[in-house]
Amino acid sequence: MPTYEYKREDGSTFEIIQKMSDDPLKACPETGQPVKRIISGGGGVVYKGDGWYVTDYKNNGQPKSAEAAGGTSE
Repeated sequence: MPTYEYKREDGSTFEIIQKMSDDPLKACPETGQPVKRIISGGGGVVYKGDGWYVTDYKNNGQPKSAEAAGGTSE
C-alpha cells in the first residue's frame, strides 16, 4: 500500500498508509483539522549490488553484429 502525505491547515504535514482505492482524507485523524493531500517525491530508485551484469540484458551481453561492437566486418 502506498504512503500518502497530507498537509494540515496549520501548515504541518503527516504521512499515512492507505489503499489506492481509498478516498483522500478530509480531516486529520489526530487533530480533526481539514487536510489536503500533497504530491510528494516518492521513494525514488535504490540500486543495490555491484553493478550491471551480462545476464541483465536480453542478448546476454553479446552485440548484435560486429558493427555494434565497434569492430569491422573484414
